[in-house]
Amino acid sequence: MQHPPSKILIKMKIKPYLKQVRRLSQLICLVIFLFLFRHTDYTGNDTIPYAVNILFRLDPLVLATITLAQKTFVTLLWPSFIIIGLTLFFGRCFCSWICPLGTLIDGSGYFIKSGKSNFSLPYLKYIILIIVLISSGFGVQLLGFVDPFSLLVRGMVFSIDPIINYLVSLVFDSVYKMGPAALSDYTEPIYEWLKIFVLPFKQSFFYLSFLSFFLLVFIFIMELFGKRFWCKNLCPLGGLLALISRISVFKRLPIRSCKNCELCETKCRMDAFDKDHKFEFEECNLCMDCLEFCPDQITSFKFAIQKNNTQINMNRRQMISAGLIGLALPVLSRTNAISKTADDDLIRPPGALDETLFLASCVRCGECMKVCINNALQPLFFEKSLEGMFTPKLVPRLGYCEFNCTLCTQVCPTGALSRLNVEQKHAFVIGKAYFDTNKCLVYAQKKSCIVCEEHCPTHDKAIGFNEIKTRDIQGNLLVLKQPYVKEELCIGCGICEHICPVQGSSAIRVVGKDNKVPSIQYKSGYE
Repeated sequence: MQHPPSKILIKMKIKPYLKQVRRLSQLICLVIFLFLFRHTDYTGNDTIPYAVNILFRLDPLVLATITLAQKTFVTLLWPSFIIIGLTLFFGRCFCSWICPLGTLIDGSGYFIKSGKSNFSLPYLKYIILIIVLISSGFGVQLLGFVDPFSLLVRGMVFSIDPIINYLVSLVFDSVYKMGPAALSDYTEPIYEWLKIFVLPFKQSFFYLSFLSFFLLVFIFIMELFGKRFWCKNLCPLGGLLALISRISVFKRLPIRSCKNCELCETKCRMDAFDKDHKFEFEECNLCMDCLEFCPDQITSFKFAIQKNNTQINMNRRQMISAGLIGLALPVLSRTNAISKTADDDLIRPPGALDETLFLASCVRCGECMKVCINNALQPLFFEKSLEGMFTPKLVPRLGYCEFNCTLCTQVCPTGALSRLNVEQKHAFVIGKAYFDTNKCLVYAQKKSCIVCEEHCPTHDKAIGFNEIKTRDIQGNLLVLKQPYVKEELCIGCGICEHICPVQGSSAIRVVGKDNKVPSIQYKSGYE
């Protein structure tokens, strides 16, 4: 096809710029994501000034699943309508212009050579989407296992961030200890800068770090089967945006690949053409690559109201199967024996909703665990079956819930942790402490110890003493203070269990607020 030279020149100048603009948008959004991720941390301030959870609040799939789970609209998630609006106008632009995981996948192309195979399962993302939505409606939240943001943020929180901090600190510590003194004068300012702008507040340690790491890496390994394999075939958010984009008004033209060429079809990273060489609008993520592939420069993107005649990459049988699986999973959850057994060690963070609603509302993003000052919040594995996996619990022996800290309630994007002020936090009960008299130094070994009472942060101490008289092994008279828990004052922060000097498991332990505290009989006088 021949064009006037001036017309070709104009197209050659304008069209390639769209791809450069897309790359610039990706870079800006990735920088914003990393900035917010770094500020999902304790910085010496009790309040986080940024909307660090905005990524999840922009996610329409989070909006859909949480609305279905809670049977009401969660005000926190109103920013999702911004992405829905963009998709209605421009199509599936979020995946290639905004999504940080998509940007990282594109960037991985410099290190992972993408394969080109016929292994394509575009219907699978719709099956996953249906399963997640139906399960959410019946109270089983699976979003945290398949949502791109949950996978990305959780992988970074549990593994990438701790690894980077450990390695950087190791290098600078080695230079400080073994290098010449003059070198430290140069490295110390660099390390201080890194601590302020790059490194987390503290070195954290998490359960399931290996699993979270490999789940995230697996997304990039799948690039070996083709470019954007995750986005094309598995991402349920991409599936939801694809459905919305079917009625978008920003279209690629022409709607078919040209005969005897088909470069745009064979090189399309999203395989956005069907077997009849017809363009599928919902599969296009507006990467703008086809503008460069077209030798005649006839490919363009325009606002046009045009009927979408292509079929969704999913048949009726697959849809019914997905629906049945989505219904079966909640039933399996309700008939699982674990749902009938109490877990004494399960202590949820402050502000946590009722357990059933909490499980249905938590998207397993890991942000509450990242921001925990004392690294006390850890992810569950199979303690509460698959349904509770990756949800947070307090592990007092690792760390305790800081009395005046409300950061975890500030970063929760879905309201699974209700926002608390300091006064509300002081009154919120997450557990109850009790003494194991077989291990307590005072009870078992007749030694004086008041560490737990000294560290108890409640305004009226939740640990009291019974003064008793006893004798040591030599027969000498002793007056000891036997500690006991004032249940009506204890909030279960776990600091007593954390600082207990007894080796191994603590002599004072905290159980979840819904569990029965073992009773202890106290005696007065001689023992």
